[in-house]
Amino acid sequence: MDNQEFLTVVGNSFRKFLETGSRSNEKLKILHGAIAKDLKERLGNGYSVQSLGVGNGKEMKIDGRYIDKAVDITILKNDKPIAGVGVKFVMQNYSQNSNNYFENMLGETANIRCANIPYFQIFIIPDKLPYYKKDGTIQKWEEFSVHNSEKYLTLSKDDIQTSIHTPTKTLLFVVHLPEIEEEVHDKREYTDYYEQRDDFLVSESRAEYGDFSSAVIHNDYEDFAEKVVHYIHFL
Repeated sequence: MDNQEFLTVVGNSFRKFLETGSRSNEKLKILHGAIAKDLKERLGNGYSVQSLGVGNGKEMKIDGRYIDKAVDITILKNDKPIAGVGVKFVMQNYSQNSNNYFENMLGETANIRCANIPYFQIFIIPDKLPYYKKDGTIQKWEEFSVHNSEKYLTLSKDDIQTSIHTPTKTLLFVVHLPEIEEEVHDKREYTDYYEQRDDFLVSESRAEYGDFSSAVIHNDYEDFAEKVVHYIHFL
């Protein structure tokens, strides 16, 4: 799967989210399943993967240092879990949860890596997304900004050997959804607008977020996948 194919999968996952809602895992089957299949193909014989959308269609629990954790994508060798990949795709109301997303990522990473299992993370977010009130009306439009990326820039400079809370490798992928060319006021109008578009193409955001160091890969799925596979092959 190259970067354009990855963006197509992200778009398909987003459209499924609009169709089925935030509580359904159908969008995850598309996204997690495609990434899991791609990693399996890249890893080759002797490895298997477990996630929504592949295998038995279920997430697998990995024995963490402190608690067992259901992991989005588990990579196995000889039926033994040897690595995990967490995937997060934020589609709405980012600001109220932005710190929680990051802190949860650090916590689950430490739990798995302290059990001597490499753990990778993928974080996907549109460069512009709606913030809804409880009644579903759009309160404002949020932008993923340089300020939001600062913690990922800091993370990118961590030494993964000494910083056990830092993912073995992180992919930060900021996408650009097709522009909305009319006024939309609530979740229903937002959903209807995109569902009615035939030319729904998700692209890579062209916004500048800074120079990331080696622990974080910005907007390059192929590079991330290659580094994940390279790392696992040398376990």
